[in-house]
Amino acid sequence: QVQLVGSGGGLVQSGGSLRLSCEASGSIFDIIAMGWYRQAPGMERELVARVTSGGSIDYGDSVKGRFTILRDYAKTTVYLQMNSLKPEDTAEYYCHAMVVPNPPSKTLEVWGQATLITVSS
Repeated sequence: QVQLVGSGGGLVQSGGSLRLSCEASGSIFDIIAMGWYRQAPGMERELVARVTSGGSIDYGDSVKGRFTILRDYAKTTVYLQMNSLKPEDTAEYYCHAMVVPNPPSKTLEVWGQATLITVSS
């Protein structure tokens, strides 16, 4: 079984910074991609940032230039550095990964628990 355990989040004023982390654990052969999605009330879930096993990085348009995703050497933990936060960044943030389990079999889509980020104006 593969799990994603995150930390970070909370309340911050507009213009402030926060850092999220997410660690994958369990029987993992490979992590194809790992990152975060977010969902604001009444809105659809959207991509925030993700990094692939090859090192390619994608950002949602609304966070480009403000958020940075980083990955540790072991490639099982990712970090999201969020700067210049805006009230519209307020949402529940979900860690997400596409994982090949060990022994290798069907690729799994794994979600972590929601982390609430509130940005006050």
